[in-house]
Amino acid sequence: MMHKLINPPTVFNSLQYGFSQAVLTKGCRQLFLSGQVATDKDQVTIATTMGEQTRICLENIEKVLISANTTKHSIAMLRLYIKESANTPETQEEISMALKAFFGEQMPASSWIVVTGLALSEWLIEIEAQAVINDEADVE
Repeated sequence: MMHKLINPPTVFNSLQYGFSQAVLTKGCRQLFLSGQVATDKDQVTIATTMGEQTRICLENIEKVLISANTTKHSIAMLRLYIKESANTPETQEEISMALKAFFGEQMPASSWIVVTGLALSEWLIEIEAQAVINDEADVE
């Protein structure tokens, strides 16, 4: 395993929300992913709910990771930018459910940042990722 998840009992249980408190990595190369939103390759927004937009953001992240010859399990950190007008307890639960479904037990660290808006008004969430890639990964 490339990452060791750090979730001490002396801080709140972030696993219930779909992320770890910290991730200790062993890899030496890092991959920084630009923010991904709920669009297809033609830049068409393809979802309207927070849960669906989150799922599509994560799928787009996975597509970028695959093109870099790695997997979602190399992700050490996520930054989620959540549109303020869409930030409710219900939509936070949708985000948590999508993260848990996508990552399973290998939940990366994350920060959730509420913003007044994103580049397009229909976007509710944008997700950046940072991955650590094992030395054996074939990266040119």
